[in-house]
Amino acid sequence: MRTIKAQPLTKEAFAPFGVYFDYMNPTGYGLQGAIHTFYPDRIRDAYASHVGFSAITVKKPEKMIIDAVEYHTTTTELIMPINDDMILHVAPASAGTPVPEHTCAFIVPKGTMVQLNAAIWHLAPLPANEAELHALIILPECCYANDCTVVPLSEDQQFEIVR
Repeated sequence: MRTIKAQPLTKEAFAPFGVYFDYMNPTGYGLQGAIHTFYPDRIRDAYASHVGFSAITVKKPEKMIIDAVEYHTTTTELIMPINDDMILHVAPASAGTPVPEHTCAFIVPKGTMVQLNAAIWHLAPLPANEAELHALIILPECCYANDCTVVPLSEDQQFEIVR
């Protein structure tokens, strides 16, 4: 089985898959008030429908073996780990046929929101350290029912993520 080493999140390495912003350690120009600094519009998106703010909990597996992947044809997905760093695997858009040989895995610090471009292969984020990851998922309402294609990977396409 092929292994993929989870790498630190960097703008350059993640750029083919989307963008991210560290909300725990904001940078750049902020609007100053007497007791606050406001960092506007660090990640932007537009949905034609209502937006769903969903919770996901993921138990840490003994081995991080990936046997299925998903994509959203027309929708970006935002994910932010809340209680732990998360490991997120991604692969480039490929017209509906998985390309696990092009998969990268990233260690996303807790409090950092990632925005996956439409059609990027991924699946649930995984906990990096804790027994269970709690994360926020932002998608158009009912996207999981209307624009979500899950594809099981054949045994020779499956891979293991290692640290």
